[in-house]
Amino acid sequence: MTRIHPPAQAIVHKHLEAALAEDGFEQDITSRATIPPGGDRDGGRFELRTREAGTFAGAAILNAVAERFPDKLTVACTIDDGETFPRGRLLATLAGDARTILGLERTLLNFLQRLCGVATLTARYVAAVGNTGVRIFDTRKTIPGWRALDKYAVRCGGGWNHRMGLHDAVLIKDNHLAGAGPGALARMIAEARARLAEGGHTPAFVEVEVDDLVQFREVLGADGVDVILLDNFSLEQMREAAAIRDAAGLRGRIELEVSGGVTLEAVPAIATTGIDRIAVGALTHSAPAIDIGLDRIP
Repeated sequence: MTRIHPPAQAIVHKHLEAALAEDGFEQDITSRATIPPGGDRDGGRFELRTREAGTFAGAAILNAVAERFPDKLTVACTIDDGETFPRGRLLATLAGDARTILGLERTLLNFLQRLCGVATLTARYVAAVGNTGVRIFDTRKTIPGWRALDKYAVRCGGGWNHRMGLHDAVLIKDNHLAGAGPGALARMIAEARARLAEGGHTPAFVEVEVDDLVQFREVLGADGVDVILLDNFSLEQMREAAAIRDAAGLRGRIELEVSGGVTLEAVPAIATTGIDRIAVGALTHSAPAIDIGLDRIP
């Protein structure tokens, strides 16, 4: 399992407040009309249960809810981030003011269903690579404004986070190298590294995307490259790239990453080609929500 550290609570609380405001939490006229004020402050008990199997992500959300309403409700979480669950698993019990809990219901479920969906899909990809040592990475294809939460859910599913944004690592793609003729890639990469140094930037890593084996050989010989991204390579090309890298004695110094058209069905074969990491945009842009319900109990 990869490191499951939650997002900063300030970020989680910011998301929670925005979602509550969007849903009109303070103007829940249905709950006001059906529940007398204070009439159920101590007697409202609700259970969060799964309606399908999956992998859990969302302890940070449950903690934020408890911190947001300390005088209104209590939250007892019964599962840890990263834990797999069957259908019908109790995730948490909420007790306290029924008006507050019912006003929270949809917002809380939206968070948990989305996060568990990302974690569950990630876990399936992680399982698909087996014991090959290949790591599954996310991308920046996240819901706008939700990146910290989406990447948290990926960690809960056993995946790894790629760069958080444009600020922390360098990924030189084809559009950055547009117009570079044969033999010019190494020089352009060297110039880019020089500009980084001049600007006082120390990126977490420098990654360069290549479209074919000709570009791959050139980038492999460039200084200052940590990861080479093999974009839309065939399985045969992946194997050849890994063999070239290994023959040059660069395994462990330069990692090979695969992206482009990666499906769950394709991952097992990709993981046997000698590459190190697979970047999967689908983890966050196509994860289906996990069905979770909040039901009142006697």
